[in-house]
Amino acid sequence: MLVAIDVGNTNIVMGVYKGKQRLFHFRVATSAEKSRDEYGLLFIQLLNHRGIDRSDIDGVIISSVVPPVMYSLERAVKDYLGQTPIVVTNDMDLGMDILYENPREVGADRLVNAVAVIKRHTVPAIVVDFGTATTFCAINEKSQYLGGAICPGIKISVEALFERTAKLPRIELAPTDRIIGRSTVESMQAGVLHGYAGQVDYIVGLMKEEMGCPGAKVIATGGLAAMISREAKSIDEIDGMLTLDGLQEIYEMQKGTKA
Repeated sequence: MLVAIDVGNTNIVMGVYKGKQRLFHFRVATSAEKSRDEYGLLFIQLLNHRGIDRSDIDGVIISSVVPPVMYSLERAVKDYLGQTPIVVTNDMDLGMDILYENPREVGADRLVNAVAVIKRHTVPAIVVDFGTATTFCAINEKSQYLGGAICPGIKISVEALFERTAKLPRIELAPTDRIIGRSTVESMQAGVLHGYAGQVDYIVGLMKEEMGCPGAKVIATGGLAAMISREAKSIDEIDGMLTLDGLQEIYEMQKGTKA
């Protein structure tokens, strides 16, 4: 079995695969304060909860956008899961050309998402990943990674609204049926949700125009994909496990290269 680990700024998502089949996944908070032993015991407990022993694990692959976590995480994988993890880097041959001016600047999560789209969806495509930051990534019909756009995530925007204003409260994100709110909370929810959906539609429209691909498929992933997709008209499909599936595909590619 394969353990795929996606380290984001807010959450670490871990998926367990048997071949291409994802058996289940876990989501825990990202913390640079956790030690090797804390991460290791957490992984063992989560796997045991599903009846999986460390001896069942054949490999581990990690993508991360949080460098301070990696030392403890890699040690935890080695000491508690008995595996030396493959860590996704920009230097890997991922089977696609990266047309960024400096390919080393592209986040591992964005590259993994692109691989997942190429292997499991269709191109040309645009990936919208709703994480701590929201990223837009364009892949053309030649399976080349063109680049994209990066925006503050919706939760960052909500927190900034609360922290930088004297009278506005901290709110929970929730769907709204109308744009004209009848209370302060409803007005904030309407403005944030519909405003963000409009931003998504506008950026996607510009990207399709610049790509010359009006029919490019738009795939949303990340924790808030489902909520935003209800309002954003440009999103064609939601794939919440896109990054984990991309890691599984990259693991198979790396195994083939080593063989």
